[in-house]
Amino acid sequence: MKLTRNIKCLLLLGSMSLAWNVALADVYKFVGRNGQVVYTDSPRHRGYKLVIKTPERETKPVTISLGAGRKLGGSRENDERNAPGPVRGLDSPRYVPLILSGQSQKGRTLEVRRMQYASIIDRAAYRHGLDPALLHAVIRAESSYNPGAVSNKGAMGMMQLMPGTAARYGVRDPYDPEDNIFGGARYLKDLMGMFRSDVRLAVAAYNAGENNVMKYGYQVPPFAETQGYVSKVLGFYNSFN
Repeated sequence: MKLTRNIKCLLLLGSMSLAWNVALADVYKFVGRNGQVVYTDSPRHRGYKLVIKTPERETKPVTISLGAGRKLGGSRENDERNAPGPVRGLDSPRYVPLILSGQSQKGRTLEVRRMQYASIIDRAAYRHGLDPALLHAVIRAESSYNPGAVSNKGAMGMMQLMPGTAARYGVRDPYDPEDNIFGGARYLKDLMGMFRSDVRLAVAAYNAGENNVMKYGYQVPPFAETQGYVSKVLGFYNSFN
């Protein structure tokens, strides 16, 4: 009887979460034959793919005892950047980590970090109209989700923002994951607009600067680092999709 009541409670919580989502719009993506990307909340045919699921509000993890030492837990994320309790550590992850016994230590660390910051990445993508998978791909290529990363050129934080870029987008603390990700997402959004939603060119500009992309005829600049970077990010992007 206790198990039955617990399951009913879970179903009730799930229906309340669904009701909240209905009030906001999901975002769909369609990639045309010429590579142009279209985003909409009203897909017109089956070629559109759901890329941004409307974020839910965050509550503290709910743990329900099922008896015999078993527990079932879950959490809901925040849908606004300035809401209380942003994800800072593993005490309130968006997803319960699934660590496979066959994974390397590096792979386990990367997966834990990815899940640790997934809520912030989702909210930043939603705020700036980006595909969360693209934001994940850039962050993985730039820092492997390390908020304390620093390059030999002075780039900082998870999205490796240069000091000038951080200042341009109002990033006060480039080592704060939320501040860094929202600033980097805004920059990436501007690049997507500048290059008409061409992901390759936007990613190339993120690495080499928009002026270099324009200088070389709106093509990926002939720099080995940039070409390798674009290939890496697009590979991650495709794997996340």
